[in-house]
Amino acid sequence: MFDSYKSNGIKEPFPIIKSSLNNHSLFSIKPLRPSDIPLVTSWSRKEGFAPGSGDLSIYRHTDKQGLWVAWLDRQPIGCIAGVRYNNAYGFIGLFLVVPEFRGNGYGLELWKHALQHLHDLPCIGLEAALNRVNDYSSWGFVSSSPTTRWQWVGEDELRGGKSNAANHQLDGLMTLEGEEIPSSAIQAYDSKREPSPRPHFLSDWLEHSSGNVLALMDSDGTCHGFGRIRPCLLQDGDGWRIGPLLADTPELADFLLRRLVKKHPGTVLLDSPGLNPFAKTLLENLGFQEVSQTLRMYRGDQPPTPMSEVYGLACLELG
Repeated sequence: MFDSYKSNGIKEPFPIIKSSLNNHSLFSIKPLRPSDIPLVTSWSRKEGFAPGSGDLSIYRHTDKQGLWVAWLDRQPIGCIAGVRYNNAYGFIGLFLVVPEFRGNGYGLELWKHALQHLHDLPCIGLEAALNRVNDYSSWGFVSSSPTTRWQWVGEDELRGGKSNAANHQLDGLMTLEGEEIPSSAIQAYDSKREPSPRPHFLSDWLEHSSGNVLALMDSDGTCHGFGRIRPCLLQDGDGWRIGPLLADTPELADFLLRRLVKKHPGTVLLDSPGLNPFAKTLLENLGFQEVSQTLRMYRGDQPPTPMSEVYGLACLELG
């Protein structure tokens, strides 16, 4: 298996890799078109990715050259995203081949194609299914920490009540919603708590018409936490996903979670990073249940940004 990642950490550009597929003349990889989005969304739903309403359009707008569909003759058979946030960081996700075409090398061709697009970046991240960790390790990706998917199902409010600490910390903070929220304050807050600044992605993500966004602001216009909830497509119905969810303290994260969930009963999913030491206790106390895990991996230097104030990732497909 070809690997351009050297042991000293220096990456070389990927050479042109000829396909080893027997029927390579029928196989092609093409940029994802707007007309492909409904089909790729349905694949993602069947795989249990729980895509949110409008997610793929936002991925495409973040990097229009970073999403592809694999075709066998005239039939679409798989997809992958290899999105460049900027010149320092990229992320691979939305990687799948439909079941009846697996085991023929098509996934490997998609994988190489995404890596080729990101080959010059000093850091690439991904979320690995636990049974694929060894595969990604052979391409130079190193394990960082587990990511846990949490689920809450209910028609009532989350378990427990707001603590005195939360009430104290909310003194002087305003809860803003939707268009009331100043974008510049959110961008500044997010950029110090995520692996890489993501202004285009975050702007589209928070301004999307579906779902709701809440932020905690002080009188100086400084953000102290924000979160988004959006509708998503479950394998067996509809639900909600929360992310991103960032806050100065567990108490403020608790407050935002309660407000986000209160008006959106049903099944709610949230993906929390293992590098946050407070997330597990908070979510368990609120009544969330663990449903699955993936492993965050990086190729290159892992971003030094602390994750102790990140309680929910925007999505697993783009980090």
